[in-house]
Amino acid sequence: MDKRLYPISEEFFNEKINPLIVSAYSAAGRPHKISNYQVFCASLYVLRTGNSWRDLPKVYGYWHSLYLRFKKGSDRGLWWKTLQELQRLKVVTINVVMADSTTIKVHRHGGGLKGGFKLKEKTSVE
Repeated sequence: MDKRLYPISEEFFNEKINPLIVSAYSAAGRPHKISNYQVFCASLYVLRTGNSWRDLPKVYGYWHSLYLRFKKGSDRGLWWKTLQELQRLKVVTINVVMADSTTIKVHRHGGGLKGGFKLKEKTSVE
C-alpha cells in the first residue's frame, strides 16, 4: 500500500480507531460498501492535501459516498471524539494553531483595489 494514500496500517486502525467509529453508529440498515478504513484514510487525505472531495483518488471509492460518511460523522462529533481518545491514549498529539489577519502578511496585490471598492450609480434614461 502507498503510504501517501494509506498513512496508517489497517491493523492499527482496526485495533485503535475502528472501535470508536463503530460505537458511534447503530447496526441498523444495510452494510456500507466502503469500509471505515477507506473513509478514515480518504478523510486524512483531504485534510492533508486540501483537495476537494471530487478530486479524491479512485482507490478510495466514490467521492460522494465518502463525503457523506465524513459529514455524518462530523455532525455527530465522531472525528473530534476520535482525536481526543487517541490523544488520551497517547497515540497522537494534537496541536491547535490559531491564525488571523494580524499574524499573516498579505501580498501587496492581495489588498484589493486601490482606493477601495466603489459601486457605480446607474443612470436611468427617461
